Amino acid sequence: MAVKSDIEIAREASMNPITEVGAKLDIPADQLLQYGPHKAKISYDFINSLADRPDGKLILVTAISPTPAGEGKTTTTVGLGDGLNRIGKRATVCLREPSLGPCFGMKGGAAGGGYAQVVPMEDINLHFTGDFHAIGIAHNLLSAMIDNHVYWGNANALDTRRIAFRRVVDMNDRSLRQITSSLGGVSNGFAREDGFDITVASEIMAIFCLAKDLDDLTDRIGKIVVGYTRERKAVCARDIKAHSAMAVLLKDALMPNLVQTLENNPAFIHGGPFANIAHGCNSVSATKTALKLADYVVTEAGFGADLGAEKFFDIKCRKAGLAPSAVVLVATVRALKMHGGVAKGDLGDENVAAVEAGCSNLARHLENVKKFGVTPIVAINQFINDTDAELAAVSKVAESLGAKAIVASHWANGGAGTEELARHVVEVVDAADTSSFSPIYPDDMPLFDKIKTVCTEIYRAEDVTADAKVHKQLADWEADGYGDLPVCMAKTQYSFSTNPDLKGAPEGHSVNIREVRLSAGAGFIVAIAGDIMTMPGLPRVPAAEAIHLDADGQVQGLF
Repeated sequence: MAVKSDIEIAREASMNPITEVGAKLDIPADQLLQYGPHKAKISYDFINSLADRPDGKLILVTAISPTPAGEGKTTTTVGLGDGLNRIGKRATVCLREPSLGPCFGMKGGAAGGGYAQVVPMEDINLHFTGDFHAIGIAHNLLSAMIDNHVYWGNANALDTRRIAFRRVVDMNDRSLRQITSSLGGVSNGFAREDGFDITVASEIMAIFCLAKDLDDLTDRIGKIVVGYTRERKAVCARDIKAHSAMAVLLKDALMPNLVQTLENNPAFIHGGPFANIAHGCNSVSATKTALKLADYVVTEAGFGADLGAEKFFDIKCRKAGLAPSAVVLVATVRALKMHGGVAKGDLGDENVAAVEAGCSNLARHLENVKKFGVTPIVAINQFINDTDAELAAVSKVAESLGAKAIVASHWANGGAGTEELARHVVEVVDAADTSSFSPIYPDDMPLFDKIKTVCTEIYRAEDVTADAKVHKQLADWEADGYGDLPVCMAKTQYSFSTNPDLKGAPEGHSVNIREVRLSAGAGFIVAIAGDIMTMPGLPRVPAAEAIHLDADGQVQGLF
């Protein structure tokens, strides 16, 4: 029998009206702003009414360093949420929205897989409720107003050579990384160098995901440093008088989105920064709303634990006052084999030695998670070719580090495949002391020392380098009052090092910080390491080549 694709499984789903899904969390139907029958935003009035309710328990799903073999972090998040509901718990999941760039590039969709998906899958992957478009337009409104401000007299004396706010588009387009704008004569403004980032790397995206409400959103947008005068004085979005209009464009988008899993359990999907170039977590507003409505909230952070989990702890939890009760670290036998040196074409053959070698990556992530004072649990996302000996090897390594490893078959069996995992998660979470949680560095540590702490403690680098220009920029920001901000590392997701080809658990390597950027509105410093790009490119054969409408008008090739 042919294995059904994710999109085929999603299309066969029997979805409940979104009002029935909301009712599982006691959300009145009139407090849901519906986008058709199966997706909705939750009103501000209802969210505000939850202020005095106690919070549920927060569970983070993260993973080993990603490989082409796949790990299934989103799939596991959804499967665990369904598993918790199957064992009688009031649970929901909080996920990020997919970016169109990867959907049409090489990663594909991001709504889970197999029988552990959120639906309507096509809508979620292709425009959804328009949040990303609102974020991109709000961002580019500020870009347009910056150039317009300069054109009409430049009252704030903004030095066009020192404009620090780039444009964005939600598509992988390497040709836009560095451009020259305003060509064509006097009527088109003053020519200058500019560039584009992908929308998920936008400071507006970060602000959107960290803002607690509309007032906070507007205030944060106003703090964005768009550039500097010749005297190096910062010029902010509020000086350009753009922040209020930008907040208007984001007014509806900031309301969290509610959808459902294949098993008709509620799921929040809101915001979507990447973890390799941004902070990699869904919105604070969605997470906090979910915690008021459910006893257990399962959320994810992008890529491996060295990126997504670190930023979840050091940025999101620090800024939002959150404390996770447990961490589920996802691994697959196939991915561990790749970390152990096996080629993708040979992953179907049993190779216990390679699994054991690749478990160095799993062990490193487990050790790192414990540094934050949170208990890790290993979820082995099962593939059909996994052997008992290979699974036992993973369990042995996990247990040697004080973590239990549980095989989960949610891709094939949905929530039924995660019941054992769900029961153990509840046992750990209910016994957890969240007061032991702590970020890995304090607010008052110097900025470069924060960068160095992440590189040495999490990446296990021996040396962290940066040229004099980077050190001076960090010192200037500290003098301007930004020294208490956390750091957001932009680094390859494929390795603990900045070399994507170094698998396993490399150590003793060097990390070079080639650029730093101030995200004053979001409230962090971006440190760009190695060759990482904030505007990805499409692969040689982009997924877009296979995406089309069939004779019945249905999307094919999306996933």
